[in-house]
Amino acid sequence: METYLAYLYQRPSRTKQGGLSKNYIRKQVQVIKKFSRYLSESGQQSFTVKLRIKGKSSNIKSILTQKEVERLYEATPEDRLGLRDKAMLALYYGCGLRKNEALAMNVNDLRLEKELVYVRKGKGHKERYVPLSGQNKADLESYLNYGRPYLASTRKEEALLLNIRGRRLKTAFERIQKLRKEARITIPHDLLSGEELEELYNSYQVKDSRTQRNKVSVRPPHLDSGIRIF
Repeated sequence: METYLAYLYQRPSRTKQGGLSKNYIRKQVQVIKKFSRYLSESGQQSFTVKLRIKGKSSNIKSILTQKEVERLYEATPEDRLGLRDKAMLALYYGCGLRKNEALAMNVNDLRLEKELVYVRKGKGHKERYVPLSGQNKADLESYLNYGRPYLASTRKEEALLLNIRGRRLKTAFERIQKLRKEARITIPHDLLSGEELEELYNSYQVKDSRTQRNKVSVRPPHLDSGIRIF
């Protein structure tokens, strides 16, 4: 791992003069960490990644602390929209999808049996597969079983993330901001990427408070409770 990191520091950029940016190197390390976590959670032989990036990235947004990540998850309500919110957070913060990538997903893009997420409309119109396992998979399964069926307006709706009217969710900004306010998080950010919260999410999965949240997410919600309008 150290050899590969040293190679990245020395490799010239293919798009501009000089070497690779700190942001690019950081993302490479995050991909390796995510693959390591996938191997571990899927019961395969894994490896430990202990790599640190020297210096600061130029455009890293405000980063939530571990406690703030916990509060963000705990702010999701115990109803069908709460299950959708957990699924949304799993895609953004757990799988590292970009804003539009998650919003464009259809139900059949979830390959649960293969523990993969198929991203049809990625950056640069490129397709890719993202590993899906552990609590991310459990949150999405809970939403598919107990949340989405009660939100969908028709059986023909293909969109994965639905709004209160049973149609494709067009934006996650307002919902994320509402969760942020309910969690009393004052960091001025738009929507932090899953890549930036990867390490925090990993550590959050093993905490007792995360375990308690899991117990709520895998049972049917109180369907008669008030539904919060998006």
